Amino acid sequence: MVEAQLRKRGIRDERVLRAMLEIPREEFVPRELRVLSYRDDPVQIGYGQTISQPYMTALMAEVLELTGTETVLEVGSGCGYAAAVLGTLASRVISVEIIPGLVELARGNLRRTRRDGNVIVVQGDGSMGYREGAPYDAISVAAGAPDVPASLIEQLNDPGRLAIPVGDRDNQELRVVWKQGGRIDSRVATTCRFVLLRGGEGWN
Repeated sequence: MVEAQLRKRGIRDERVLRAMLEIPREEFVPRELRVLSYRDDPVQIGYGQTISQPYMTALMAEVLELTGTETVLEVGSGCGYAAAVLGTLASRVISVEIIPGLVELARGNLRRTRRDGNVIVVQGDGSMGYREGAPYDAISVAAGAPDVPASLIEQLNDPGRLAIPVGDRDNQELRVVWKQGGRIDSRVATTCRFVLLRGGEGWN
């Protein structure tokens, strides 16, 4: 997976590659679908949600340019895999999930794989961020939004970086947004297709 799907497709951050080499992705995939764990495809995890394809997980981590000292907000815990990756790359991760069943799934997966030391999973409307832990040096949103939520921009540190899929219900662009000196800039990293961001600043 790391060599064929990540390095050969342009992922260059060695810390990201090492994290994804170390973390057992199959431990975050439903047992009956573990044969699909290392394909470059999303996999269903229940509740109409998926674990993102490995390349997208790596790309979203890479564009945040984490050095190991950051506090990171993740929106959309899912099964906890991306939170485990981010936890390997940053000092602290707060992961917010709106679906109660997935909160328990992510917590269990992180605990079983011993990746919960600096990662906490909370239930809530991640489209509104998580003010209790703000500001965040980096924010990763694992669901497609109609626009960049104002709450996330507000809770982003200065300087800080945000990765978020933005578009319509079927197709999005992965935007990398950064705050520097009070100014907000952005670029498009790639096209993508994510499950929808639910909540007050997401889709109904």
